[in-house]
Amino acid sequence: MSKSLKLYGLTGVSAIAVLTAAYNFADRTIAPMPSDAPILAADSGSPDMMFIASARAEAAADAKRMGLGREALAEEVAAWDLDVAPDGTGLPVGSGSVAEGEEVFIAQCAVCHGDFAEGVGNWPKLAGGDGTLADEDPLKTVGSYWPYLSTAWDYIHRSMPFGAAQTLSADDTYAMVAYILYSNFIVEDDFVLSNENFLEVEMPNSDGFIVDDRAETEYPRFSEPACMENCKDSVEITMRAAVLDVTPEEEGEAEAEEIMEDANAGSAADEEIEQMAAAETEAEPAAETAALDMALVEDGENVFRQCKACHQVGEGAQNRVGPQLNGVMGREMAAVDGFRYSKTLEQMGADGMVWNEETMAEFMADPRGYIKGTKMSFAGLRKDEDIAAVTEYLKSFSQ
Repeated sequence: MSKSLKLYGLTGVSAIAVLTAAYNFADRTIAPMPSDAPILAADSGSPDMMFIASARAEAAADAKRMGLGREALAEEVAAWDLDVAPDGTGLPVGSGSVAEGEEVFIAQCAVCHGDFAEGVGNWPKLAGGDGTLADEDPLKTVGSYWPYLSTAWDYIHRSMPFGAAQTLSADDTYAMVAYILYSNFIVEDDFVLSNENFLEVEMPNSDGFIVDDRAETEYPRFSEPACMENCKDSVEITMRAAVLDVTPEEEGEAEAEEIMEDANAGSAADEEIEQMAAAETEAEPAAETAALDMALVEDGENVFRQCKACHQVGEGAQNRVGPQLNGVMGREMAAVDGFRYSKTLEQMGADGMVWNEETMAEFMADPRGYIKGTKMSFAGLRKDEDIAAVTEYLKSFSQ
């Protein structure tokens, strides 16, 4: 037999084997067409609707055929229906006090948001920011920005605490929201929040939002034909903002200050006043430094580290969770501008009470016992020597 015949024979046998294997594979693995396959009528509508109807019918048929899924029960839907509306719809029955909320907040939230809701690191601040919304860098917190209390309740109950969402009871959520309100000076320390008085709480920025009515008031104007008549031949700049004092330039401000200094310079009376002030400035620190126990001041600096989370001293000190303490010794209570004190402390200041060694020692030993209703949750210093050291340290910033 020639080589050609052998080649053709082998090719034919191989082709028959492949076709036989393919037929057997298809016969075993390809399912027959179902008897209830959807059939579209000729008048089923547009091609798009025909395609969608076919897909839905086929999916329904597959679900029944395979026994997958079922309709959700009413109680299952209710378990996911957690939202609370601004009008109180969805609020569960419950209540919680500020004191209870403080305990829950410190245990569950303080690691990120701080004991006083002041925020830790880059975690959000929940308190403060009053009067900053018009600033270049506003602080938007529950107290300064949020218009509805329901937003806070809903978010906390649904998503907090971090890593353990929806583990808080309704009462714990009411208590935590009450504590956040207290931290923002919206309620007093004896306040109890419940589903019954929830809508009575007025948020400071409740009127700070407007309904977006641009679709009715502005959008129609955009579709009107543009006016193409009586146009100006050219556009000219008639005045610059710096001249109008809208955006003053730094160079102009510096120049103005120099002019004022030149105008006020040379006055004999002014020179005499400046010399007297300089002499007093040089003389006073020497006397004050001698009056301080510098070793005790150094000890006080170490103890004061417990206070730095809320209070600042020294150059550039600012109000934080607590007021800055520069000049506190000898100063009337509740006298730092721009800080909102508790009503009790404000009354004590109005009564003429002053921070001195005696009052400071009583306060640091038992802050909440000395000033009822204070926001300060610090338990106090237990050692008399620590109290004396911090007092001496504060004196060094009060001279």
